[in-house]
Formats: sequence, C-alpha cells, structure tokens
Amino acid sequence: MFIRSLIAAAAAGLCLAGAAAAEPTPVVVRAIAKDAKFIGDSMGGVAITLSDAKTGKVLAEGVTSGGTGDTERLIVKPRVRREPISTPDAAGFAATLDIDKPTLVQARASGPLGKPDAKITVTSQMWLLPGRAVEGDGWILEMPGLVIEPQWTSAGSAATLTAKVTLMCGCPITPGGHWDAARYDVEATLSRDGTSLPAAKLDYAGSPSTFDAAFHDLTPGRYLLTLTAHDAGSGNSGVVQREVVVE
Repeated sequence: MFIRSLIAAAAAGLCLAGAAAAEPTPVVVRAIAKDAKFIGDSMGGVAITLSDAKTGKVLAEGVTSGGTGDTERLIVKPRVRREPISTPDAAGFAATLDIDKPTLVQARASGPLGKPDAKITVTSQMWLLPGRAVEGDGWILEMPGLVIEPQWTSAGSAATLTAKVTLMCGCPITPGGHWDAARYDVEATLSRDGTSLPAAKLDYAGSPSTFDAAFHDLTPGRYLLTLTAHDAGSGNSGVVQREVVVE
C-alpha cells in the first residue's frame, strides 16, 4: 500500500510539473478585408476560434473589436517590410494561450457577423511557441468578398433595384475614391421557372456605395433575384440572392 501511495504521489507530481511548464502565450488575431481594411465593430466583427490543429481542442475564442485602421498605412503608402500596418485602435482579437510545447494552432475566422448574407469562413495555421508572443500586427487573416444589400421596389410591371455595395470592412465605393466605383461591375439577373431574363447592369446612383437599375414590362409573379458585384482589378466578388415579387 505504501509503495502504491508513493507511485500515485509521483504521478501527481509529474502532472503538476507538466501543468506548471505551460507558459502564457499572448496572441493577437486580425481579420482584414481583401484589398481594404480591418473588419471590426462597424460590421459586427469577425468570430475567431483558435484550436490545436492536431487534437481539435479549442484554446481560445472571441470576436474582433475595434476600428478599421489607418487608411494611409493600409492602402495608400507603399508597404515596407516589417513596418506595422496596424494602429492601437485597429480591430483585433487578443487572447493568451497556455501551451507547454510548440503547438500547431488553427485560426478560424467567420464574418462579418453583422452582414450574414456576406459571411464567409477562412482558416489558417501557425506554429506557436510557449511564451513567444504574436502581437503587434499579429496573425492576419484575409477575408475576400463584397457586401451587397439590395432593396427592391415594384409598381405594376416596373421595378427599381437599389443595392448598397461595400468592402467586407464596410469601406465605401465612390467615383475616384480609394475604391473607385468605375472599377466595379454590379449586375442583376431575374429568373423564373428556370428561365433567366438578360442581366441588367446597375449604375452608380450618386451616393457612396449605391448602385441602381430599372426594370420594365415584367410579368407579374415571383422571381429569384441574383445580384453580383465584381472588381476585375482585385478579383474580389460578392453575390446575394433574394426572392422578389412583381405585382
């Protein structure tokens, strides 16, 4: 019995030693919109999950918070290697992981949470070392896509489609702006009973991020509206579908 107690005590001591060996490892994770800025509070943030890539154990989870960052640093000034692109107010998720050995960590980012029609998920993996912080710009995950928010108004056989189109960070599209409206092709297609009408081009409507088009001589009924936006320069695209009604 005495020997068994010694063995049990030794095993407990080893477990405690293993636990004590874990070191706090600070990590900052940021989500950045493709060709744009960080995704934060204005778009509802991005859900971040950090897990052990080998076991699946969740190590930390939360939501990015903060602003979209500094426009000059992110999209105007030429990028210089090792110079930070984030500022203290830039959106991110900060966590402290307790790991006792080099760990392959998987980051899963889903969002923007405030725009569910545009929500996507991206993942990335990185080796983290106990006690070695990943801070500053941190671990940046790029999220491609465009947010499209349509508004459909019909009167008889005519209808008007208005769409707000932004980057995933909520950054505006304007003529001659950092995200030039002339570079974006916004199109709408109506389909019914398996037949699609010719695609209609939406033009810039005079307000930031707003595009519109008019439809005429439509047959009454329900249609599936497919609305797309595309920037050929960056390859960035967005898609949304809605059921619309013509009275």
